[in-house]
Amino acid sequence: MDTIASLFSFITTPVSWIIVQFHKLYGAIFGADSGWAWGLSIVSLVVLIRICLIPLFVKQIKATRGMQALQPKMKAIQERYKNDKQRQSEEMMKLYKETGTNPLSSCLPILAQSPFFFALYHVLAAIANGKTIGVINQSLLESARQAHIFGAPLAAKFMDSSEKVASLNASITDVRIVTAVMIVLMSLSQFYTQRQLMQKNVDLSVKTPFMQQQKMLMYIFPLIFAFMGINFPVGVLVYWLTTNVWTMGQQMYVINQNPTPGSKAQDQYLTRLLKHVSTHGNVKGRGKKKIVAAIVAKGPDRNDNERKFITALSKQGMAAQADGSVIKSSEATADADAASGGVATKRQQPKRQTKSKRQTPPSKPSKK
Repeated sequence: MDTIASLFSFITTPVSWIIVQFHKLYGAIFGADSGWAWGLSIVSLVVLIRICLIPLFVKQIKATRGMQALQPKMKAIQERYKNDKQRQSEEMMKLYKETGTNPLSSCLPILAQSPFFFALYHVLAAIANGKTIGVINQSLLESARQAHIFGAPLAAKFMDSSEKVASLNASITDVRIVTAVMIVLMSLSQFYTQRQLMQKNVDLSVKTPFMQQQKMLMYIFPLIFAFMGINFPVGVLVYWLTTNVWTMGQQMYVINQNPTPGSKAQDQYLTRLLKHVSTHGNVKGRGKKKIVAAIVAKGPDRNDNERKFITALSKQGMAAQADGSVIKSSEATADADAASGGVATKRQQPKRQTKSKRQTPPSKPSKK
């Protein structure tokens, strides 16, 4: 791991500088040698990084949904060219280009975060070995080595020996209890995040291999985190637990505010939106109007959730418009009449003849 981390040494100084700046702030409140000062500095580093990664997260959401939508077409290409791998790859690339989808976009937040993760690991490893690194000088090094979170030093790991833990002024029992609890919380948060995605934010109308892959990852990722976690210092566990909690909260917000079309979350969202429209008589909020406008634009291609929403609006005497607003059905009819050039005239019905006239044969013209 040290060899891999050293590849990211170019970012070690910026990461250590950010931690030191936050440590100055929290050290003035909790004390320079406090575990809270150093722990909150790491938490703040995570928050700062994740805020900067929000644009990439938005791209990740779009890419994931794009890949979900393309799964049926991708499966058809694989079946059509199953004996020609080169043609299969060419058709896949053509499909990505036509739809503007990039499979790697779903990995952008993780890839962008990796240098910071390895740099932090390298910083904490140096602290554990009593070495200065980046902007962390000797005095800050001693302060960090004295910092404990619930009795566990920031630089201690679950697999450390009793002698090494003792050199950090802690007991092996405290270190293993704290690290074990953090590893469990880290794995559970990862599992819940993936489970929430699978149960609520996946288009249930399309059964594809992509869904099976996501289901497998739901169980595999927590195990990977648990296995790797025993070799992570407490400070890195704080970092990874914080980023997992952030991801979980961020995903909950996206699922509630902008769910995947066709998913259970979309059905719940449109139910809430219908209640909102019934109460206020219109759609309030740019995000809500954008979603309604997208549903209107789909026309006959709407999924079951969207058709149910449009039908429910119609039953309440309302109609969704192209701009995302909602008006009364009578107003929509009047607008359609005005667009056609005026009020539509009723069709003239032929006059009904009496029974005697229907039975009387038409008179023949007289011959002169």
